[in-house]
Amino acid sequence: MAQLWGGRFTKETDKLVYNFNASISFDRKFYKQDIMGSRAHVKMLAKQGILTGKERDQILEGLDGILRDVENGTLEITSEYEDIHSFVEANLIDRIGDPGKKLHTGRSRNDQVALDMKLYVRDEIDEIDGELKTLLQELLSLMEKNVDTYMPGFTHLQKAQPVTLAHHIGAYFEMFRRDRGRMADIRKRMNLCPLGAGALAGTTYPLDREYTAELLGFDGPTRNSMDSVSDRDYVIELLSALSTVMMHLSRFSEEIILWNSNEYGFVEIDDAYSTGSSIMPQKKNPDIAELLRGKTGRVYGALMSILTTMKGIPLAYNKDMQEDKELTFDAIDTVKGCLRLFAGMISTMEFHKDVMEASAKNGFTNATDAADYLVNHGVPFRDAHGIVGRLVLLCIEKGISLDELPLEEYQKLSPAFEEDIYEAVSMKTCVEKRETYGAPGPQAMKKVIEENREYLEQN
Repeated sequence: MAQLWGGRFTKETDKLVYNFNASISFDRKFYKQDIMGSRAHVKMLAKQGILTGKERDQILEGLDGILRDVENGTLEITSEYEDIHSFVEANLIDRIGDPGKKLHTGRSRNDQVALDMKLYVRDEIDEIDGELKTLLQELLSLMEKNVDTYMPGFTHLQKAQPVTLAHHIGAYFEMFRRDRGRMADIRKRMNLCPLGAGALAGTTYPLDREYTAELLGFDGPTRNSMDSVSDRDYVIELLSALSTVMMHLSRFSEEIILWNSNEYGFVEIDDAYSTGSSIMPQKKNPDIAELLRGKTGRVYGALMSILTTMKGIPLAYNKDMQEDKELTFDAIDTVKGCLRLFAGMISTMEFHKDVMEASAKNGFTNATDAADYLVNHGVPFRDAHGIVGRLVLLCIEKGISLDELPLEEYQKLSPAFEEDIYEAVSMKTCVEKRETYGAPGPQAMKKVIEENREYLEQN
């Protein structure tokens, strides 16, 4: 069992205790970040005269060799090491001898693991941001193609007013755009370097923490050594932001599941993103959308887990905090996979535009426009509301839409109705006259689409 400690102890750690305490099974993910941090630390130690130039070069060469051998498969990260730090340091000493024993000068595993986690999370935020951008590009493409695709807008899952598919998808564009903003905020707020904080109280060595931070791409060093090693706020923030991403994916997946049903018939999911039934040959199930919806709970669970873990921890570092890693790794991998699958699913999905438009007509989504028509002809809104309500009831009894109701039936309830009522309640008119910024009208939508395109080009 390769450990970085032992002088204080007179007996071997129980094997069960050792395995329970060890983190190598999951923190092996940090090997790149651990070596990257060690390289910066060694350069800083040499700059400050704590190591010689020769020692620096030997250590750097040894670290580079370990990285190369891990990546080409000739060096395996095994469970004989307690953690990734033990693995790197033990292999370095094996390769270069005594200079390798100086690698840990002026640092603790506490600030080392805090650094590794920050570097890893920062890298993953960049990857997640890329996946979100890809999804936004797919959404924008759908918006551009469907400015004139009419469909019902809903409130309370009841058909409300006509919108376009571009407008509906545009709502999700806004959600995922905000998700990117949250990722950028987290990255900026967390981008201070904890290395040099030591175990909790800094060190007596004359470290140049600003230089280390600069080498690692941070905005500067952390300002309090106790907070440096016990801060997991950025993990909580990330898991909260990832939970919001999954919530957005789940909402959209729920709609796709509904739209894919026989009752709606708005979309057909590509065969590559569907499965069949083992007993019912007619079935084409939206399994990917359902799994995306289901995995949302998994990411929520990670957030609840870290919040619960951190709520009772006194300053500074405590071993409980080792629990942050597996759940964060899993949540990150889950979200990245879900974003990729969702982008692929919507890019191959077929929209049944005629069914969408018919649903909007048969759902009386143009009823508000019929009431507005009366108001524009001098009828008080409250009276107009009642008149159109009776018209809708009449259409339901006859099994027709407002577009199909004969003019004489309109005029029985109000002489204000004239032949142009049919144009006023057409899907095209109902949508096109809604041109306030953010509405579904074609000019308003084209303006937003152009702004979205500029946003993606610049970010």
